[in-house]
Amino acid sequence: MGMEGIGARVARKEDKRFITGKGRYTDDMVVPGMKHAHFVRSPHAHAKIKSIDTSAAEKMPGVISILNGAQLTEDGIGNIICGWMIHSKDGSPMNMGAWRPLAQDTVRYVGDAVAIVVADSKAQARDAAEAVVVDYETLPVVTSAVDALKDGAPQLHPEAKNNQIFDWEIGDAAATDAAIASAAHVTEMKIVNNRLVPNPMEPRAALGVYDDSDEHYTLWTTSQNPHVARLVLSAFYNVAPENKLRVIAPDVGGGFGSKIYIYPEEIVCLWASKRTGVPVKWNCDRTEAFLTDAHGRDHESTIKMAFDADNNITGFKVDTIANLGAYMSLFSSSVPTYLYATLLSGQYAIPAIHANVRTVYTNTVPVDAYRGAGRPEACYLLERVLETAARELGVTPAALRRQNFIREFPYQTPVIMCYDAGDFDASLDAAMTAIDYDGFPARRAEAESRGKKRGIGISCYIEACGIAPSAAVGSLGAGVGLWESAEVRVNAVGTIEVLTGSHSHGQGHETTFSQLVAERFGVGMDSVSIVHGDTDKVQMGMGTYGSRSGAVGMSAIVKALDKVETKAKKIAAHLMEADESDIVIENGELKVAGTDKSVPWFQMALAAYTAHNLPEGMEPGLKEGAFYDPSNFTFPAGTYICEVEVDPDTGKTTVVDFVAADDFGKIINPMIVEGQVHGGVAQGIGQALLEGTHYDAETGQLLTASYMDYTMPRADDLPSFKVSTTETVCPSNPLGIKGCGEAGAIGSPPALINAITDAIGNNDLTMPATPERVWAALRSAQ
Repeated sequence: MGMEGIGARVARKEDKRFITGKGRYTDDMVVPGMKHAHFVRSPHAHAKIKSIDTSAAEKMPGVISILNGAQLTEDGIGNIICGWMIHSKDGSPMNMGAWRPLAQDTVRYVGDAVAIVVADSKAQARDAAEAVVVDYETLPVVTSAVDALKDGAPQLHPEAKNNQIFDWEIGDAAATDAAIASAAHVTEMKIVNNRLVPNPMEPRAALGVYDDSDEHYTLWTTSQNPHVARLVLSAFYNVAPENKLRVIAPDVGGGFGSKIYIYPEEIVCLWASKRTGVPVKWNCDRTEAFLTDAHGRDHESTIKMAFDADNNITGFKVDTIANLGAYMSLFSSSVPTYLYATLLSGQYAIPAIHANVRTVYTNTVPVDAYRGAGRPEACYLLERVLETAARELGVTPAALRRQNFIREFPYQTPVIMCYDAGDFDASLDAAMTAIDYDGFPARRAEAESRGKKRGIGISCYIEACGIAPSAAVGSLGAGVGLWESAEVRVNAVGTIEVLTGSHSHGQGHETTFSQLVAERFGVGMDSVSIVHGDTDKVQMGMGTYGSRSGAVGMSAIVKALDKVETKAKKIAAHLMEADESDIVIENGELKVAGTDKSVPWFQMALAAYTAHNLPEGMEPGLKEGAFYDPSNFTFPAGTYICEVEVDPDTGKTTVVDFVAADDFGKIINPMIVEGQVHGGVAQGIGQALLEGTHYDAETGQLLTASYMDYTMPRADDLPSFKVSTTETVCPSNPLGIKGCGEAGAIGSPPALINAITDAIGNNDLTMPATPERVWAALRSAQ
């Protein structure tokens, strides 16, 4: 296509409205008669609700209604569900405790909602919420997953004895134990993957509207998957019949996984609208977001990696305790199991792997998928232990990795995944060249002359994107299929509308999806519109998460484009009295190959709708739909290398260089891909250096509930990234693309921690590597 098609560095179409302040978010939505909501939330991490007194609050100015959990139950609203069933290794199903949208008997974390106040204004609703008197009987608290499993620990749910949700395993325990027993060398480590708060730019919001004239519900919400939200709200929560419910997710300012789920607030606002007879709008403030948005990570693992006398990996054993918080969220059970342990082979040929995962309830915010969702946790274990093993074995980290790379594809790992294509040497070579790996000793010596400690660290990651096929994930416990849908409408004047079940919340779909159409039909991108996020406009789709919009969402569009192209060529062939097989589409025209005969795209489209001269038996119009269910995951991979300088007097770490060499398969828009990598690496550096949630062990209070205490990376914390790509075409989708949205957050934390530990000469360092922790590690190494 040239300047606008596949591979072109096209500026994002959607940015004009965003940077001029004309985006349309849920918070911008106003409907007649709209009232405002504020939630009454528990100040206790664990307590019985003895009574709720709303008498004083109900008399306050502007108050419409105050509703509680008993009324919710009275109206038949269901419990919040976990949508992925996991069975323990003894065959028993996971122990799912009840999660009410409004707690009725017991609260289990600080922020658990117990009532909703609806008032004329946000301020009036907040004031009245503060006047609601809840009598609590406080209970003992546990915030650590390890502590929650101990005898005598406070019990959160009667369904989960000793707070254990499931005890799950994957791989061959006997073969792995045998490999460790016979190994020439075994590297053992204990590793913590710190809990994170997602912090998207736009906090969550919901506007529920019930129209009693036709008993119809509308929910505006900050969702990554509005169709799944509609399905769950109707089929599982009994809020509204699916055919009477419209879910709209307009512009969404970031999600990172935290907006996949259906939270209590969306359910309650929609229900409250019917109960009160007024539209009900709720906007989350930032402290509420810290207290209620699903957190990420939070694993504690013990690992062993075995090597033979030639430094080949022979076995890898992992024991993980995963903290899922107070309740099971929508995909929480899949994160530390099938999204985590199935990636423990990484880029390496490891003949025996065994992982045991225990998941635990604690009096903390529920934990679910956060950018990378299981893959960062797996990569961190693998890349930290390989770097450590290289030091113990006296070989370079690059050489140890290269020696154990997988080089023949397809490659069946011992933990389900079958990698279809890859070239791991190419990424490692590109990264080492970009950072001048061979020149590092000289740079280290120069830093030492200035009194600084310099280190370099490598991370070779692989991830699985576009989770599929639906039958396979269904057999593993997923409650939904993971296909995608698309519809392509060519209008009578030749403009094109693409309706997609994928949802954009910062990924640039309006641009890249338009590039796909421009490439196929030779039309300008300005004549292509992308429609998404509205269940009344778009046929059912599965939304955006897990880097699936390209590999799955765009593949569905390709299938629909194929159908449109076939019909368009038939029409053009008929108009030009030519053979259909001779028609080609170039630069917005349908041509007869080898002749000067052509029909402009718009003329063909008009002919489809005037229907004056169509092939016999052809229906008028030009609109086609498709569903795409992938045959396999896609497997992006790459190498990240980080170079740091540490001030030994203060422990402050400065990232002086960072290179990323990724294999994302075929790339649609290099500029957008680079932006995705930059953002992911920024989040990974945030986790490694700065971010981490902390709870008071006795009270369960979240001590990092604002930006005063939870440190997000700023511009001066980040280097200028050097980003490059290699390419192995993915064979399992028509475009040959993989996924790029999560890679940066997966590969960067171990690269950074490997670099710091190399600099300070102490491998005992946990994330976040704050100046205090680095300083202490330096002192203990001396």
